[in-house]
Amino acid sequence: MRFRPCIDLHDGQVKQIVGGSLRDHGEGPVTNFVATQPPEHFADLYWRDGLEGGHVIKLGSGNDDAARAALSCHPGSLQLGGGITADNAVAWLEAGAGKVIVTSHLFVEGQFSKARLQALVDLVGRDRLVLDLSCRRRQGDYYVVCDRWQTFTSLSVTRDTLCRLAESCAEFLVHGVDVEGKQAGIEENLVQMLGEWAPVPTTNAGGIATPEDVARMDELGQGRLGITVGSALDIFGGSGLRYLDLVAMDRQGRAGASRPA
Repeated sequence: MRFRPCIDLHDGQVKQIVGGSLRDHGEGPVTNFVATQPPEHFADLYWRDGLEGGHVIKLGSGNDDAARAALSCHPGSLQLGGGITADNAVAWLEAGAGKVIVTSHLFVEGQFSKARLQALVDLVGRDRLVLDLSCRRRQGDYYVVCDRWQTFTSLSVTRDTLCRLAESCAEFLVHGVDVEGKQAGIEENLVQMLGEWAPVPTTNAGGIATPEDVARMDELGQGRLGITVGSALDIFGGSGLRYLDLVAMDRQGRAGASRPA
């Protein structure tokens, strides 16, 4: 299992928030942590510790400068998500993103747009595209949510969905939105489904709070999933998990993957 670190940006600062509390209007989000260090501090930390495939997520407007600062530290080492469209994807790759992460742009009034996905593939290539399939449960099934996780789409997370979309991207990023930021345990059904079905590298986030949660995710995900940890991590003010322990886990995972069968 791999550790895929994050840099979540809100109002130009590195923060940890309860993702499901983001709103276009009204009160601000529920905030668990605000860093005193700039985003490039975390970008450099991850690079020095050999962590690959971390992601910078722009949570709303006012984050472009902070995102560029993080990406420019070690170009190509981090992915960039948040507001990615066909109009800006290439520019963000040129700014230093190794891959771009896209969700809301792929939906028109809640309906998935094959045309928009193909346009992005034509622009940046399948190998530099990550699809964010962050989802919430409704009537027993998981549906992708967009527009800051406020809007349910018609796209359900199934084996067939993952297989079809994998033809057009390099990776999936999937937050279990109902548990994200709450440090109350993982979305076990979702983790098990992704471990069984995901045909491309897939990172899951949401609810991880303790070493036991990490072990459970490794078990249910069959060791195939990357994990992202936010609010529970000590570098983000948490007390449940140590950053250096996850770095050590990642190194062990890489060493195991490099051994001959």
